[in-house]
Amino acid sequence: MEFADLKELLVQFDESTIREFDLNKGDFHLYLSKNEQRVSAQPLPVAVGQTPAVETAEVISAPVQPADVAVAVEAGQTVDSPLVGVAYLSGAPGEAAFKQVGDKVAIGDTLCIVEAMKIMNEINSDVAGTVTEILIQNEDVVEYGQALFRIV
Repeated sequence: MEFADLKELLVQFDESTIREFDLNKGDFHLYLSKNEQRVSAQPLPVAVGQTPAVETAEVISAPVQPADVAVAVEAGQTVDSPLVGVAYLSGAPGEAAFKQVGDKVAIGDTLCIVEAMKIMNEINSDVAGTVTEILIQNEDVVEYGQALFRIV
């Protein structure tokens, strides 16, 4: 399984209502769970003379507390991601970024795009001012509530 496929699978699992996911593909095994209880992997019985292919591991799942959206800071405000996905700073590969540091921003201006489940979601500014910091890189995976831009 390629890294990009795994990354997309994790994003889709995170956004879905599925509580547990188990994937077996050849020698590859992936188990994901959103359950809050602690789960321990149990060692499998091994016949004498065989070496286990995979060591047992302990999986711990804890609830994640999302950050506050659009938290005001001393040096302006941040524009935060309203969803989990992959952030793009331009409309297409090779095109100029929607906004760069120093650009003026009006309310409603498109700052970037966050792709979630193959749907492109424009992230628009909810404040007017000047972009002082871009807090992500192109094609970064962003979390719900993660600060994307700082605007003064």
